[in-house]
Amino acid sequence: MILIDGKKIASELRDDLKKEVSELKKKFNKVPGLTVILIGDLTPSQIYVRNKEKSANEVGLKSEVIKYPDNVEEKIVLNKIKELNKDDTVSGILVQLPLPKHIDKQKVIETITPDKDVDGFHPMNVGNLSSGYDSSVPCTPLGCYLLIKKIEPNLSGKKAVVVGRSNLNGKPMAQLLLKENCTVTITHSKTSDLKGECLKGDIIVAAVGIPELVKGDWVKKNAIVIDVGINKTEKGIVGDVDFDEVSKVAKALTPVPGGVGPMTIACLLKNTIECFKRNEVSVD
Repeated sequence: MILIDGKKIASELRDDLKKEVSELKKKFNKVPGLTVILIGDLTPSQIYVRNKEKSANEVGLKSEVIKYPDNVEEKIVLNKIKELNKDDTVSGILVQLPLPKHIDKQKVIETITPDKDVDGFHPMNVGNLSSGYDSSVPCTPLGCYLLIKKIEPNLSGKKAVVVGRSNLNGKPMAQLLLKENCTVTITHSKTSDLKGECLKGDIIVAAVGIPELVKGDWVKKNAIVIDVGINKTEKGIVGDVDFDEVSKVAKALTPVPGGVGPMTIACLLKNTIECFKRNEVSVD
């Protein structure tokens, strides 16, 4: 079984991005800029944002974090986003989720201009992805896609099963696999024969948020299994896949932690660079 080392693959991607940023700096005399808005003091959000800032600096991006207390008025955040939309030094805008209850997440997402939406959450980017057009793709499914392609470069004709139907992971993941000519089944916690559906998959992407749901006898021999889950349990952090069981039958499997997680931030940097390139070409 191949253990898919997300840390190593993310490190290689960051090295490639660092070279690309250097070339873009020579060509345009400026570098892509990522601005993150952090509201409140949730510890996980603070850790994520710190990691994003560190990674952005490592590859040579211009990085900025704007912090607000969790009682900030919604209009202040929306006005700041509008200001950033017009700022030529900002290539990508990310508002760290979750948001305080009094701030409308959808309104925030829709205020970010689609060509600076590095999370790929704006309805226009969602629509472009589902139509097969050029778009920003949500970072976690993009990371999963790149990990799958490392193991199997040609996905045409493969049967893929996505467990989970969220806008963040399940739906965009299905679109990326469809684009590769996979036959895609989207399943979820209410699917009647979830085990039977999973057994059909040459590729399984588990992103449903149920600890160790996918067992060894759910997976056919030599399937590629990507585990997006991060679940806190009594025995520590586990994924949506029973690692010990599935590792005995799968061709390749991501660990938790150290699989999909590191790729998410690397793909955020990739998206920022892609937004920069699209914006610079449109200016030219």
